[in-house]
Parts: sequence; C-alpha cells; structure tokens
Amino acid sequence: MFSRCTWSRALALTAVLACASAPATTINQNTSWTLQRPGSSKTLRVVAYGDSLYAGYNGSLFSVAKRAAPLVDGEYLASEWKASVEVVRRARSGARADDVYTNKILAEKSFMQASNTRGVTFEMCGNDYLQARTALTGQRGTCDFGVLDTALAQCTLYTEKAMQAINQYAPSGAFKVVANLYYPGFAADDVPTTCMDTQKKKPVNKRARFLPYLVRSNWRTCHLAEQYGFACADVFAEFMAADTDTNGDGRRDSEALRYVPGESESAYVTRITQTLGATLRDANTHLVDATTSYDYLQSDDVHPTHYSSASISLGFLTGTGSGAGAPDFADTRIVDGKNPQWNAWGHERMGWKLSDVTPGIAPRAATASPRSTAPRTPPP
Repeated sequence: MFSRCTWSRALALTAVLACASAPATTINQNTSWTLQRPGSSKTLRVVAYGDSLYAGYNGSLFSVAKRAAPLVDGEYLASEWKASVEVVRRARSGARADDVYTNKILAEKSFMQASNTRGVTFEMCGNDYLQARTALTGQRGTCDFGVLDTALAQCTLYTEKAMQAINQYAPSGAFKVVANLYYPGFAADDVPTTCMDTQKKKPVNKRARFLPYLVRSNWRTCHLAEQYGFACADVFAEFMAADTDTNGDGRRDSEALRYVPGESESAYVTRITQTLGATLRDANTHLVDATTSYDYLQSDDVHPTHYSSASISLGFLTGTGSGAGAPDFADTRIVDGKNPQWNAWGHERMGWKLSDVTPGIAPRAATASPRSTAPRTPPP
C-alpha cells in the first residue's frame, strides 16, 4: 500500500518509502544471466544474495542494470576459469538485513544448493542504516540515537546468521564472499541535525554521528568473515577514498583505508574516522589519479553507476528476468585482472573487488593502477 506516501527517489539503497513514518516496502528483483564462452563444456554457477545493490537497481521497478557487481564478478571468474558462468542474483530491493536473510538466503537456499554452484556472495544492511538515518533526520527536540544502535545490532546479528546459513547450504568447496558498505550521501550529510544532542545541548553534525556506526559495522562484517571462512570485499575502501596518495603517507588513500585482519574494532574506527578521516571523499567524485574523478553513484546519490545501458527486464508478476550472451570484455581486454572500465563506474569497481578477493584467483597487480585510457562513455 502506497496511500499517502511515494517511492523515494533512491529506493533507499533498495526501496524505502519517502514518508519516514511509513513501513518500508520491498520488491523482488531477481535475475539469472549466463556468460557463454565458446567451446566451454561446462557452466558453473555463482549465486548473489542481497538488496538493490546486487539487484542492479537502475531507477525502474521492472528492469535492472545488466552489469551489476555480481555479473561483473562473474565475467572475471569466467575468464579465470575458462568456463561459462551463470550469475544468479536473488535480490530484494528495499530489504533490511533480516529480510535478506529470511526471504532470500533461507527461503531461496535451493539456488546455492545446486551441484554446479562454485561460489556464493552476499551483501545486506544498507537499508537498515538508511532507514535509521531517515528516522534521525526527521527528529525534532531531543535526539534519539537509539535508531542507529538498533541498525548496528541488527546488521551484526543477521550478517552472522547469513554466514552460518551459507556455510550450511552451499556446496563443500564453494568460495564465499561478503561485501561491506560504502557511505552514500557522505557530502550531503555534512550538516547539523534538526534535533538536540542531550550532552552537547545543541545539534550535532549528522555525518560525524553516523560515520562511526557505519565504520564499526564494516569492521564487524569483515571480522565475522574471518571467523566463518568468507573473503571480505572492502567496498568502503574502494569507494570512499582516492586511488592516489593525497596525505603524503606513502600509500594510496583507498589502500590505506582497507580492513586489516587482526586489528581491533576500536583501532579500526579510530584509523578510519580520525587518522585517515581527512582522506575520505564522497563517492560522487572518486579520484582515480591526481586530476581525474569518476562518479560512482547514480543521481539518487545512493546506488552505484553502471557501465553500458544494457538492462534485464523483469516479469511484472514474478519480478524475475533472465538471459545469456558472450562476456562484454574478451579475455584479451582483461589485463592484470582488470577490464578497461574497472575503476570508472561504481558497479565495475565493486564487481572487480568481489573477484579480487575470491580464493583461488590468480595473483594480480597492485589494486590501484593508472586510470584506463578507455573512455567512460557507455557503448551504443
């Protein structure tokens, strides 16, 4: 029921109603796309569970971007494995972590139980934090930061449950990858709250309050991954800092942000929010060298941009679409594990990172390289 409210322009990292007091609304956006390689005698499957990030939300309820991160990941894997790869995306736009866990990972576990499943990846929690941010933004009087505490607790709980379930149902030997979260609206959130902090007796900066929660959540995601045998794709590091050294510490900023196994949660939060806080940048202006930046977010300031305008249509009643075709980038165009557009688009960067951390993938060159000379303009 939409009644007095309308769909938000961002679908809130998947699909949240613009009316802050209304319940979130979700919608299935499922796809299956087979990357066909000539002469391949087998087809391997990669299953991706998540919300609109993995769905490839492109502003439509009845189509999604073809080259969303899971398909980009699958294309790299097909090149590595020299096999056709079916990329199954079971996504629920608008879903919070508990919804993704219950209605996708558990309810649709059969997709990862297939004997040809070679890998499973998932992401969640974006809507938990966006809804908490929306609730905080609408507050007047005394601020209730409990909405942020709840989002962090729920994300931690269901991220662990998701890993436990995937370990139970995925075939033995299948690789497993989880992606953490970037910060959509990083620049826009640099404003005071409309409510009063009880300790400071005045409004506080919304980004300063929100950032530590997101960073803490990302640490927990990658830390849980270590415990449960998952690789962690640190999307926050790939999106939120330049691929150059802007602070003179001898490391590329995006590299310096990365999660470090064994680092404590408090040390990680301090490193990201304070020590390296000045290097954080809005993903709308991601610097790939000293003078060139690319926009990693769509006009909604939430969802990643995607290379090419190709889309996958979804059934009106089923919310499901499928297709097949050759990879967009031939093996000869993938150099050092990167296609020519790897760092020019949000979904390309995320998909590259998913493949980069996949166990068994051949060693690659340094994760940041000079920007591609290929044009960013989508092909006709």
